[in-house]
Amino acid sequence: MTMSVQQVPGVYHRPLGEFLVTALSDGYVDQGYGIFRDLSNEAVDELMARDHGVWPARTSVNCFLIRGPNYTALVDCGSQDKMGPTCGRLFENLEAAGVGRDEVDYILLTHAHPDHSCGLTDVKTGERLFPKAQVIVNAKEVAHWFSDEEMEKADERKRLRYFSWAREQLGPYRENHMRTCVDGEEILPGITVAECAGHTPGHSAYVLKSGDKQLVVWGDLVHIPEIQLRRPDVAMIFDYDPQMAIETRRELLKRIMAEDMLVAGMHIHFPGFGWLREEGEGCRVAADQWAFAL
Repeated sequence: MTMSVQQVPGVYHRPLGEFLVTALSDGYVDQGYGIFRDLSNEAVDELMARDHGVWPARTSVNCFLIRGPNYTALVDCGSQDKMGPTCGRLFENLEAAGVGRDEVDYILLTHAHPDHSCGLTDVKTGERLFPKAQVIVNAKEVAHWFSDEEMEKADERKRLRYFSWAREQLGPYRENHMRTCVDGEEILPGITVAECAGHTPGHSAYVLKSGDKQLVVWGDLVHIPEIQLRRPDVAMIFDYDPQMAIETRRELLKRIMAEDMLVAGMHIHFPGFGWLREEGEGCRVAADQWAFAL
């Protein structure tokens, strides 16, 4: 029998001390073998099979809303119509969570790739889709994507999808509604920047601390958790500097495990919360226990 059913909204709440962190699904992307550098199809299949996974992998695209005593911040803002029909769900899930776009005070961007930043602006009208929000983003990220010299070095696809789209999305905020940040800076009470450059020049994670509890919201530190956590040396074709991306991934993964941080991952299977545990030369993510009440 064939049934037509609608899933529940892609919304999940997770308290952390005085904060409430809400995972919001923007959808998913089905990947192909060609996204990895120097990893055979056979090796991909072997790694995926360890978790009963199959290829192509279905990669979640998550955003995270942080609500505290003094502000509401959204980490990354989805893709609108830039990543195909299986993405672009952020706004409907934000509404399902009971939050209006005009209630968001800050947008924290992990980086400016389209699945993380293309929910900022309506490019047809130039309207800022978060009218009261200030965008906070690593200074290196802005310098790179707004550099004409760097844009000239890129191939045609990257000039469109990375440089042009980033400028369209960030441009309306840049003059009066944007603030840049640097590694280690406390950008908001309880939130500190943890730069992990390499995937992009200013790629950054955000560490949220409340009392003795810590959570790290990372962007593209890991695209495919079944592979890049066990094999942190696996780089992606999307990486600006693959070797740097590998090095910063290893460093941040070690820090997360040493400090026993809860992880909120943009491409960890929704709702994206978990704990890292050592395994072999890498680690694995143990899903955070689902809670039915806060």
